[in-house]
Amino acid sequence: MQLTPHFTFEELYASEIAERNNIDNTPSDPYILDNLKFLAERLEDVRSVLQKPIHVNSAYRCTLVNGMLGSKPTSAHVKGLAADIICPAYGKPSDIVHAIIGSDIQYDQVILEYDRWCHIGFADKGQKPRLQKLIIDNTGTRNYG
Repeated sequence: MQLTPHFTFEELYASEIAERNNIDNTPSDPYILDNLKFLAERLEDVRSVLQKPIHVNSAYRCTLVNGMLGSKPTSAHVKGLAADIICPAYGKPSDIVHAIIGSDIQYDQVILEYDRWCHIGFADKGQKPRLQKLIIDNTGTRNYG
C-alpha cells in the first residue's frame, strides 16, 4: 500500500531478520499504523532535502525483532517512528546526517550509526522533538560534531 509518493507500507515494516526467523513483523495497531504514515511523510521531507531517492534499511520492528537486533525496548522503531536509511546517490551516511541537521526537519534523533547508515527518529505526537545529534560506533555513543 502506497503511503506517500515514494514510500510504501510494506517497505516500512520489511525485515530480513523477521523473514529469516519466520516472524510476522506486520503491524496492525492503529497507533503504529498512524505513526508509519507520519514517518513516510517525514521521509519524503528527507528525500526533498537530499534531492535523491533514499533506501530504508529498517523502519518498524516488532518487539521480538527489535530485541533480536539488540536494540533498546524504548526504540522509536518499535513505535513506527524511526528509520535507518542510506542514500548512496547523495553520499556517505555522515553526509546525510549533516544534511538533515542543516535542514528544518523536526527530528527527535538523528544518529550516524557505525558510519554505515543514518538513523532518523521522530517524537510522538504532542511531544517536543529533542533534536538530538549523535554518533554510535564501537566506542559508544557521543554527540555529533
